[in-house]
Amino acid sequence: MICRVCDSANLEPVIDLGEQPWCNNFLKKEDVGKEPYYPLRVLFCHDCHTSQLDFTVKKEVMFGDHTYLSGVTKSLSQHFRNIAQEVDRRFFAQKRNKAVLDIGSNDGTQLKHFQSLGYDVVGVESSKTTARIANDAGVPTVNTFFNEEAMKEIGRQFDVFNAAGVFFHLEELHSVCRAIKLGLKPEGVFVVQFLYMRNIMSNLAFDQIYHEHLLYYTLETIEVLLNRHGLSMFDAYLAPIHGGSIIGFVGHQGSYQPSARLVELREQEDTSGCNTIAAYREFDLRIKRMKQENLDYLHSARATGKRVYGFGAPVKGNTMLNYFGAGPSLIEYLVEKNQLRRGLYSPGMHIPLLIEDEVNHPPDIYYVLAWNFKDEILKNNQGLIDQGVEFYFPVNPKFST
Repeated sequence: MICRVCDSANLEPVIDLGEQPWCNNFLKKEDVGKEPYYPLRVLFCHDCHTSQLDFTVKKEVMFGDHTYLSGVTKSLSQHFRNIAQEVDRRFFAQKRNKAVLDIGSNDGTQLKHFQSLGYDVVGVESSKTTARIANDAGVPTVNTFFNEEAMKEIGRQFDVFNAAGVFFHLEELHSVCRAIKLGLKPEGVFVVQFLYMRNIMSNLAFDQIYHEHLLYYTLETIEVLLNRHGLSMFDAYLAPIHGGSIIGFVGHQGSYQPSARLVELREQEDTSGCNTIAAYREFDLRIKRMKQENLDYLHSARATGKRVYGFGAPVKGNTMLNYFGAGPSLIEYLVEKNQLRRGLYSPGMHIPLLIEDEVNHPPDIYYVLAWNFKDEILKNNQGLIDQGVEFYFPVNPKFST
């Protein structure tokens, strides 16, 4: 294959998590055992240093309809509120008739916060179910895949583009970049929010590697992509959401000068060595050690008669469970808030899901798959902790710049 960002053929495999099902393919009982499997491997580009998957599950399979909802988690909604307020305060507080387009707008949670600030909003969401939820909630949403063709059909320009946790999903990567270039007003701002590969490595958060995430960006690598399309990042900071995400501010090349904190982040990244193949090889070794340590913990818990439930059923949790081979004999249930997942089973390991209100008696241990919301989880479950329920975090996010 060629690099998704720079078209180089100079790619090398660095991480192999085996054959795995598409991890958002939660199953009805009659479909258990029928799900397809795909290779889950990461390649490193020696030319632009972008890490990426070597296999693409078609976007129509992964994003045509799914059960993920942004609005389920309070801390994520608060994060989106903060982003909307920051963008408005910094760039458009005095502007009238301002407009924003959200790429992969999900259930409209981010756009609701822009609406409250007086923006005309347009969401573009490929999932039929979530687009319907957004429209029903009063958030105008186009049910399609965002790309250059979709932008031409929308036929207008926007002050703000937002892409929260979707820019690494893009099968039509360069078409989307051309669409943003086309639809962004001359002084407009594109807010790109993405998992930061440097933090994925430092947190050992390998579960954030899954089929929906085709690319794993650092500042260096995303800037290669943006610059190729006449766009340029002019400011960025690291936010704690999802264990460490970059909030980047992008404009047309030459529209804004790079901020001091962006320059500092670039220097820190360069010093860290995270854009080298040596860093990926070390990451791979640490993933293998983590697998053995976690299996030892789970087997020991079960051997002493303790009941273990998974806390949350995030997509990334299925990467972890499938790579570990941790099924119902180790983790009896996955406990979820999302009502759309009631009665379903996890892909690959076939662990049954329970909605929180279905749990009559808590387990001895909650194995926390939704570790990226650690603070919220611990706060909301202090009563269970006081009763002696252990909350075990296989990934302990450490937020640092």
